[in-house]
Amino acid sequence: MEGTIASKEATVEPVSSIDHVARIQQAWARERPDLDVSPLGVIGRLHRLAGHLTEQLLLVYRRYGLQEGEFDVLAALRRAGEPFERAPGELAAFTMVTTGAMTKRIDRLERNGLVTRRRSSTDGRGRVVALTEAGRELIDQAFTDHVRNERRLVELLPPEDAARLEALLATWLTHFETPQAERDV
Repeated sequence: MEGTIASKEATVEPVSSIDHVARIQQAWARERPDLDVSPLGVIGRLHRLAGHLTEQLLLVYRRYGLQEGEFDVLAALRRAGEPFERAPGELAAFTMVTTGAMTKRIDRLERNGLVTRRRSSTDGRGRVVALTEAGRELIDQAFTDHVRNERRLVELLPPEDAARLEALLATWLTHFETPQAERDV
């Protein structure tokens, strides 16, 4: 089978037209014919695609002088609605980072005049992080470009494929994440 790769449907592709993941599958199939390496086709491609997509998303963040984590913090504050503020612990939970990592992000954003920190009016020991006017303007512009960029990336697929992929990914993701409505109960 050297030079081709066979799938369960018995289609054969020449090596020159197969992608990086298919070449890895082919090598494993040769070296470990006792294993079904077909899951590598899905997981490997998702992993590689995530890297490519992340690079494309970072292009927009950098245009606004932001790192990915800083964009996430500003976006979490902006979508909180008026008065565009949250406790640092909430921000850490929304962006899935440790509180230590969140502190570093907030420090950078505060130095750049994009957020402020103040004592909570409801908890004397607590702190609140809020968008400044400059932070709100920046995230509104950056998010507009971000959505435009994501649309460009998704439009690389035919609309029916994009819709089908979204549904498949949403179904698969439910096996790893509890929907918010169930967490609120």
